[in-house]
Amino acid sequence: MTSFRKRRLGIVLVVLLAVAAFAVWHWGLTRRHTPVSLRLYGNIDIRQVQLSFNDSDRIDTMLVDEGSVVHKGQLLAQLAQQRYSDAVAQDQAGVAAQEQVVARLLAGSRPEEIAAARAEAAAAQADTAAARANLTNAELLYRRRETLARQQYVSLQSRDDARRDWEAARAALAASRQVLAAREQALRLAVIGPRKEDIAAAQATLRADEAALALAGKKLADTRLYAPANGVIQNRILEPGDMASPQTPVFTLALDNPVWARVYLPEPEMGKVATGMHAWIESDSFPGQRFKAWVGFISPVAEFTPKNVETTQLRSQLVYRVRVYACNPDHRLRLGMPVTVILPLTGNSPHSADANPCGTK
Repeated sequence: MTSFRKRRLGIVLVVLLAVAAFAVWHWGLTRRHTPVSLRLYGNIDIRQVQLSFNDSDRIDTMLVDEGSVVHKGQLLAQLAQQRYSDAVAQDQAGVAAQEQVVARLLAGSRPEEIAAARAEAAAAQADTAAARANLTNAELLYRRRETLARQQYVSLQSRDDARRDWEAARAALAASRQVLAAREQALRLAVIGPRKEDIAAAQATLRADEAALALAGKKLADTRLYAPANGVIQNRILEPGDMASPQTPVFTLALDNPVWARVYLPEPEMGKVATGMHAWIESDSFPGQRFKAWVGFISPVAEFTPKNVETTQLRSQLVYRVRVYACNPDHRLRLGMPVTVILPLTGNSPHSADANPCGTK
């Protein structure tokens, strides 16, 4: 009985050892076949900007050449400025003149102007009084001569002359009254000052002149071409003396920091990769060196592997286009350069890359 138990215990131990050995073997096999990183192949790509002036004129100065490293806000070229400077000076004079008009209207009538209007109104009143007196005298003279003419003491011609003088005095009085009314109205307007509608119209004209001046200043500023971002001048297309226009590029600016590698992710590996995961880029031009990178974009649409991409998979399988960005402060990664992207699959969570890994603004 004791030997039977020993044999059964031995069998159990053998079975347990066999199971443990199989588990260790399977774990090692699984570990060997589970990749710790993913290797993708592609080429470096960059963005390019076609720089042109916002207005038309002859190019006066160009300050950079092909291959020049430029920084955001750096002056690259300049148009002839005389025409634009003259337009600014003209609009400045117009604004200054209209400012004086508005100031005069807001200040109202000067005391001297009111005193002059009052004196003219008083003179018109005196002229009206004199015309009224002349009319009275002319009327009396006509009445007398009419009576004498009926009694045949004076001629009819003398009566008619008196009548014409009376009518002339009446017309002169009417004219004097009109002049008096005009002078009194001018005095009232001088005392009241300019109408608010006239002030509003003058202020609106001033604003229009100021807008014209701002536009002229903007056109003058547009005669200078500045770099919109850090980069390298890839092409210098025009030269001093050429006619520039908004439709004609002057420079081609390569935005090469960061750059990105255009690679293709096989569909079976899609679940292992997410945007924001950090990566490394290697190039045959720089053996033994790695460039810090991160996954920036994964296409939402599947496509067939392009024929110019060298992979170990079948070319007919579905892949997803991926952009893997990399910092390039020394401009070593260049457009079209073939590279290898190494994407760690362990300890590489999505969005683990820095928000601004290259330190660019």
